[in-house]
Amino acid sequence: MAKWRIPGLAARPRFTSRATVLVLVLCSLVAILAYPARQYIAQRGEIADQRAKAEHARQQVDELRREKARWQDPEYVKAQARERLHYALPGETPFVSVSPPPAPGAKPSPADAAAGPPKAAKPWYAALWDSVDAADAAAPAPQPAP
Repeated sequence: MAKWRIPGLAARPRFTSRATVLVLVLCSLVAILAYPARQYIAQRGEIADQRAKAEHARQQVDELRREKARWQDPEYVKAQARERLHYALPGETPFVSVSPPPAPGAKPSPADAAAGPPKAAKPWYAALWDSVDAADAAAPAPQPAP
């Protein structure tokens, strides 16, 4: 079948030169702006990470300030000395309670498991002094002859 043509109208190309230039300009803009946009997004992520770190550091500083304020209280210092160092006031008799070791092959009870690891039978300063004595009693290494 023959195509009908209107006299005076020529066949138009599918893409005009204006459309081609417009597509090239848009592609160029996308290519030019892609790297800065990617950098902008990456920097925003880094800024968010730094803000989170700063907030975490701020919380740590607040916690340390509260702890410092607790240590300014003489009663708190006394309680910590009693608990951690096994100190006692004059006239008191300090003692350390030690649970007996479990029988061989016996399963630990749930109460023992919840209590955590057993405490040392002797205070830390006694263990320290024993290690100093053991180091002093060790035989010195033979010196090579010159």
